[in-house]
Amino acid sequence: MKLLAGLGNPGKEYEKNRHNIGFMAVDDLCNYYGLKQKKKLHYFYAWQRDNLLVKPRTYMNNSGKVLAPLIRKNKFDDVMVVSDDINLEIGEIRLRQEGGIGGHNGLGSIVRELGSDQFKRLRIGVGNPREQDLRDYVLSDFTAAEENVLREILEFTRKLLNEYLEYDYEKLLNYYSRNKKSYSEMISSLRIAK
Repeated sequence: MKLLAGLGNPGKEYEKNRHNIGFMAVDDLCNYYGLKQKKKLHYFYAWQRDNLLVKPRTYMNNSGKVLAPLIRKNKFDDVMVVSDDINLEIGEIRLRQEGGIGGHNGLGSIVRELGSDQFKRLRIGVGNPREQDLRDYVLSDFTAAEENVLREILEFTRKLLNEYLEYDYEKLLNYYSRNKKSYSEMISSLRIAK
């Protein structure tokens, strides 16, 4: 039994924000599986066989307040968290089995509440603001020019997460290794074209 959590902020005003790419990834996966998400007080969720897909509704900085109790209560075999990463170019993907938070408040909240950094992460690059306030940048929508890039990012992410849910983390890594070069080349060409 696995828990897959996408991080983001609830509400229409945040729906297309860079910070919400974790939510977008879970939404895309639910659409692919034909799953309808249900609503609990503090999270949206859907079951894919024995796997729980979750989007915390407590806002990014309090993600751990939802996920830590869920993880403890259900004793999942495996946990994966999908989040944005401003330290990566738009579309770059980084996979980790455990480790630091990279300055990400949502991941920081999970580590604090759980008392552990022992969960897998799939981090999706959203670019770096450089000359813009960080908060304003992550809470801004992807531009119209970035929409084509975003479609490809979500499709590749869905394929990775499908490997994870259907099989395991090793299969995800194998799929990523086999397809990383072609994916990176395509994303680079789309970035240049925008």
